[in-house]
Amino acid sequence: MGILDGIVAWIAEQVMNGLDLITTSVLGALGCDMSVFLRYFPAAETMYQVFVALGVGLILLNWVWQLFKNYGLGIGLEAEDPLKLSIRSVLFLMLVLFADEIVAMIMTIGGTPYQWIITSELPPLNFADFNSVVITILGVCASGSVAIIALILLLILAWNYIKLLFEAAERYVLLGVLVYTAPVAFAMGSSQTTSNIFKSWCRMFGGQVFLLLMNAWCLRLFVSMVGAFISNPLSL
Repeated sequence: MGILDGIVAWIAEQVMNGLDLITTSVLGALGCDMSVFLRYFPAAETMYQVFVALGVGLILLNWVWQLFKNYGLGIGLEAEDPLKLSIRSVLFLMLVLFADEIVAMIMTIGGTPYQWIITSELPPLNFADFNSVVITILGVCASGSVAIIALILLLILAWNYIKLLFEAAERYVLLGVLVYTAPVAFAMGSSQTTSNIFKSWCRMFGGQVFLLLMNAWCLRLFVSMVGAFISNPLSL
């Protein structure tokens, strides 16, 4: 069993080294800064102007249509109040034109606690050390091939940890989509009939920022747990 134990131990070490590399790269890349998103999706910045033009066009089209519907009030058509409609259209037109600055300000506010979470002081951690610790514990508590049992436990740990990292990356990509389609969402608020779309976008945008913070918090919490376990594994 010596050769088998050596092969299994080598595989487990490579798995933990991979987790160490992924953790270092992913946690530093994700956040409320869209620079990484633009690096992989450069067309988003170019097509942003298309969404600005589309948002302005939707507001103007709705404005003209609702004003035109006021002429049909006598035949049963429903229309918004012209004064309120005009004020609302001008307001959301300004929001569409300055959507990038508004969203950037919100992202800066949300990115501050994210940076606090990422840069918080934690015990030094190397995921590769977790392999030797598990083998040591299993050597005391279990019989048979300890390395195989350790490899199974490490694969379960790695799979669940990678799923959490993928979820954080998915949140980041979705947040980028919401950021660069913001002008169209703002345009939906110019009319009472489509205001629910704008409200839903606001809830989704705020929820994605909060969930991104929670993902970072969970990942850092997991890393701190592994660090504490490695430093004193037999205290369980």
